[in-house]
Amino acid sequence: MLEVLLYVLGILIIFVGLIVSIGLHEVGHLVPAKLFGVKVTQYMVGFGKTLFSWRKGETEYGVKMIPLGGYIAMIGMYPPHKPGEVPRASTTGFLNTVVQEGAPARPVAGDPGTATLTSGPVDPDPAPGEPDRMDEPGARPGIGGLVDDARLASGETIAAGEEHRTFYNLSVWKKVVVMLGGPFMNLILAFVCFAIVLVGFGAPQNTTTLGAVNECLVSASSDATECTADAPAAPAAAAGLRPGDTVLAINGTRITGWDQLRGIVSDSPGQDLRFEIERDGATETVSVVPAANERAVVDAEGVAVEDDAGRIVTESVGMIGATPTAELVRQPITEVPVMVGDAAGRMVNVIIQLPQRMVGVWNAAFGSAERDPNGPLSVVGVGRIAGEVVSTDQVPVAERVQFVVGLLGNVNIALFIFNLVPLMPLDGGHVAGAVYEGLKRMWARLRRKPDPGPVDTAKMVPITFAVVVVLGAMTLLLIYADIVKPVSIFG
Repeated sequence: MLEVLLYVLGILIIFVGLIVSIGLHEVGHLVPAKLFGVKVTQYMVGFGKTLFSWRKGETEYGVKMIPLGGYIAMIGMYPPHKPGEVPRASTTGFLNTVVQEGAPARPVAGDPGTATLTSGPVDPDPAPGEPDRMDEPGARPGIGGLVDDARLASGETIAAGEEHRTFYNLSVWKKVVVMLGGPFMNLILAFVCFAIVLVGFGAPQNTTTLGAVNECLVSASSDATECTADAPAAPAAAAGLRPGDTVLAINGTRITGWDQLRGIVSDSPGQDLRFEIERDGATETVSVVPAANERAVVDAEGVAVEDDAGRIVTESVGMIGATPTAELVRQPITEVPVMVGDAAGRMVNVIIQLPQRMVGVWNAAFGSAERDPNGPLSVVGVGRIAGEVVSTDQVPVAERVQFVVGLLGNVNIALFIFNLVPLMPLDGGHVAGAVYEGLKRMWARLRRKPDPGPVDTAKMVPITFAVVVVLGAMTLLLIYADIVKPVSIFG
């Protein structure tokens, strides 16, 4: 029963952490937008049906049912189709897909931080004598109709006299600041989480205390997992070393770390080494002769190097057949940016290989393939891993807490990097549009041409819909895979 409760606790911790991360992501957009004078009509965490909300000033704040994203609704995301046109006012949300009988779906933009499809307000049928919107000039079916509808819906968020408070009227640098505010908040959260992990708990480091002493030595080229009758005895076991022994010196050289110890042993195959050890509070000297053995050559990332034929490259080194214990050592704050950079680099690699990795997820979900433990996960998969770690009794409590905090840090790194992808409706897509606008205006100035005005990002609405559909399909596939064939930490 306790294990089940702890499992649920782990899931709840991730759930709350995700909600907080999404909420602060939207705050990162909300604050600069308001500082720059943009009218923000809604701040919502989640999508779908509103669970509760309240209004403060001109903004409605609330929480919705589906915690897979969030948005802020800024008026005038797209420039008007006709200069000087002031359409009717209405409040809309992010990428609202309005489907009304006899009318096309309308995309309306708010915050592009996390994309989804939601329902929003719908204009009623035209009153008798009032022209139907589809009869208006410029209204047309197909892709062009999507663009026109998006532009029109954006205009409907602007009340008379509020044109100066629209998003599209912001200068280029202000647009960039508003759109990068969300990912920047996730970066800050990741930094805080990793600071807790490294500075508060510490990083695992090998000590000079033996954690395990093997009975025999197994060559790196061997597939054996257990000692065989003809396997050579491990020098450490033959010399009488035991788990818990702490190596103080070798041949009179004081040992301060495991890497130093391993280096001396590796360079001394067949040589008699005098190990000064501490055992049960007493100091003893033990003679150990490292055996020459094959060891896999690894690269800077610790991955075994393979030759052109796919065989692991080995080298002959001295080995004694013992492994160290590890302990958490608190790190200086300067190590946190390094950890953030490493996590960001891994996330970039995941995104670059995302199509290939999603094929692997599909094969695992609908076939016999195994899930890649380093592959993409949905929020369901992250929650299951957190529950598994929190409920285990194989790991000390402090290390379980550290793991969950680090997991939240990696979630925020994922939100940070993924939202920078230069595709609408992600933040990076709007940043790319703003940068293009800046270049276009600069080019016009250099040519002494009139200012071309804001870039019409409404033309990207069809691509936005395509991206949303792809992201939605990927999300559903990941959720399904995390249910039927989840990634497990403990196998």
